[in-house]
Amino acid sequence: MKSLIELISFEGRCALITGSASGIGKAMAFRFSEAGAKLILVDVDEEGLKRVKKEFSDRGEVITHRVDLSNKKEIDALWHKLAGDEPDILVNNAGIYPIKGFLEVDEGLLGKVMDVNLNSMFWMCQHMIGARERKGGVIINVSSIEAIMPFKEDMAHYGMSKAGVLALTRSLAKDFGKRGYRVNALVPGGILTPGTVNVAKGVAKLNLGLIKTGIEFMQRLPMGRAGKPDEVALMALVLASDLSSYVNGAIVAVDGGFLSA
Repeated sequence: MKSLIELISFEGRCALITGSASGIGKAMAFRFSEAGAKLILVDVDEEGLKRVKKEFSDRGEVITHRVDLSNKKEIDALWHKLAGDEPDILVNNAGIYPIKGFLEVDEGLLGKVMDVNLNSMFWMCQHMIGARERKGGVIINVSSIEAIMPFKEDMAHYGMSKAGVLALTRSLAKDFGKRGYRVNALVPGGILTPGTVNVAKGVAKLNLGLIKTGIEFMQRLPMGRAGKPDEVALMALVLASDLSSYVNGAIVAVDGGFLSA
């Protein structure tokens, strides 16, 4: 039987985390490196990646790749570069959440949301499983409470993309569990990140209804507060580690109890 320290250790393991230049992804990178993992950080924000790499310079090996995850060719090119040195942990965290009324969503916006939030996860998972074959590994896909319980207005396109993440996760868990893959989904909700704060501030200036929605959201939260990126990162750490060796196809909410309220 492994000791608790051995179960949580990522020594000798490599984790690829998308959307890791800030917010939840950056918090995950910090915790995974703390546990001893080699990091491959992917984001469209090249300057943000440089800042994170500099900040983590004394925490072990950190490799960064600037990738537009809405572009399959760039995803393909990334995995071509990784050939022979593929990660054994994949965290699909990157996502966008433009607020737009259902009747105003056009083909371009819908396509972009689906490409970043869902299609990129499909291609990233396909590359990892295809490259590692029967070596197995861990995949964590980040969804949202909006996939299960729509709350914000004007987010149908976002909720649809994140619901697809749950379907993808369960299908891969079923299809590849016997090949040594554990595939699970995180469902964050009410997490204060630089991205969510900036979006809320920008829209609130023009939409007083959003302020009302925000107040109603906080009133519904059983824990009475918003979550921190690190609280999602810690659960990702558990799911990626041997602490969760028999957890596969699970949907784990990190939402302060929102979905239960």
